[in-house]
Amino acid sequence: MKQIYICLLIMVISGKILAEPSSNMSVPRFASLRAKSVNVHVGPGTNYPTEWTFVRQGLPVEIMAEFDTWRQIRDWQGTRGWVHKSLLCGKRTAVILQKQRKLFKEPNEASRTLAHLDPGVMGKLIECRNDWCRVDVQGHKGWLKRKCIWGVYPHEEKFK
Repeated sequence: MKQIYICLLIMVISGKILAEPSSNMSVPRFASLRAKSVNVHVGPGTNYPTEWTFVRQGLPVEIMAEFDTWRQIRDWQGTRGWVHKSLLCGKRTAVILQKQRKLFKEPNEASRTLAHLDPGVMGKLIECRNDWCRVDVQGHKGWLKRKCIWGVYPHEEKFK
């Protein structure tokens, strides 16, 4: 019996076995960090060591798997770990990728530039249309190319 528990533990840690989704929501999906400080564990539970702590409330994360009340998440830099579901919320946000990007008034590059956004800047997702997404970055609402942000799938259009 002890060998079975050890094998299951190793499989859970390595991500090879996961329970059926606990939330009846699709996986993967995007969410954001609810709290200002979120401990990320190496496995699904507080009995697993904390590998690091996120300190950016609202940071978009991708939920990759579910196990009971725990969610395996991935951030925009590819970092993975487990957090309790209470530390996540459904508010949709996005992060600017790679280099400084222009925030446009309308969804086209000939439109007036409202702001220049540095990599890592976060904004709230409002909507997406084809290759463009409308975001709110600290009160500045405008359009970015979808490929310039992380936190949205190609098929998504509307956000709560």
